[in-house]
Amino acid sequence: MLVLFGKFDILLYLCSRIMDNMRFEKEDLQQALRVLREGGVIVYPTDTVWGIGCDATNAEAVAKIFTIKQRQDSKSMLVLLDSPAKLQYYVSDIPDAAWQLLEATDENEDSKPLTIIYPGARNLAPNLIAEDGSIGIRITNEPFTKALCAQLRHPIVSTSANISGEPAPSVFREINEVILDNTDYCCLFRRDDETPHEPSSIIKVNSDGSFKIIRA
Repeated sequence: MLVLFGKFDILLYLCSRIMDNMRFEKEDLQQALRVLREGGVIVYPTDTVWGIGCDATNAEAVAKIFTIKQRQDSKSMLVLLDSPAKLQYYVSDIPDAAWQLLEATDENEDSKPLTIIYPGARNLAPNLIAEDGSIGIRITNEPFTKALCAQLRHPIVSTSANISGEPAPSVFREINEVILDNTDYCCLFRRDDETPHEPSSIIKVNSDGSFKIIRA
């Protein structure tokens, strides 16, 4: 029997597929949290590309990520937070320019995720902070990572799930097997999502309120 779909039916179908990709299993989240709390390293989908993560206050776990990525520990990594209200615990002085950037990004739903590099990082693993004392932080609105940060009650390291120098994986199937074999847990959420994702924009904000666009 031939079934004809109208435009409205197609729209409903596409919306339902999008919603399916946004749902995650409680067991998947709890397993990721257990690994993070035990000092392990996970592979997980972020609001940008697939990432490698750990508790951002655990220096040993951070060191594991540098080893897995075959990356020098002089190259700092960014972290995710679930709320801007928590920023002041991890940054000693937040310039007004940073608040303005966050507000503008929040108001524009079509803007790329924004990572801001703040001066005066604190209460984080020492080997996560750059030599100049700065740290890159992104406030995530993506449901899985937001739940991870909220329930862990710590920021989560977010660095692309690739060997240093290789392309960042925009979808799960692009992740190098070496990464998957050397991490403690790989999340199930969004593994079949073929929507290409890009890295975030990065802006460095200085104490005097001046800023520099690192990546548009």
